[in-house]
Amino acid sequence: MATSTHVPIEVYLRSSYEPDAEYVDGEIEERPVGERDHAAWRAAIVVWFFQHSREWNITVLPELRVQAAASRFRVPDVAVLDSSAPVEQITTHAPLAVFEVLSPEDTVKRLKHKLEDYAAMGIPQIWVIDPEDGSFSRYENKQLVTRDRFDEAGRGISFEVGEIGKLLRR
Repeated sequence: MATSTHVPIEVYLRSSYEPDAEYVDGEIEERPVGERDHAAWRAAIVVWFFQHSREWNITVLPELRVQAAASRFRVPDVAVLDSSAPVEQITTHAPLAVFEVLSPEDTVKRLKHKLEDYAAMGIPQIWVIDPEDGSFSRYENKQLVTRDRFDEAGRGISFEVGEIGKLLRR
């Protein structure tokens, strides 16, 4: 479903898209979203981290533009930021974590490129959620590895990722 149009970076930065689109080396990439499962998982992730935002000194935001490289702007479904990092309209500081919720239109190739951009930016926690089965996978060493725990020991954050799924209304 992704369509591409070559545009200058300045045009992308002055434009708005519904839902927000990504910019990769001169190409606008639409993001597949809009289905209930996708929206429900995204909301559950936001609620989970928001409930702990003071305790963990974090800010959680859906669909925040992240400048992963000079000509690459990604829009993760959810970004978890260090509250002590500078406040930016488009973040250039690596978030603590990003979450991508799979949509039926997602392709392995496109997802891989996106995850590689996040890793190159230095994001320590890169997660992919499959809403069909509720599984959580973490991107580690260029691979998606199914994980049951989110651990960011240096920040005192540790929990079973299944806790997020308990927030879903089925």
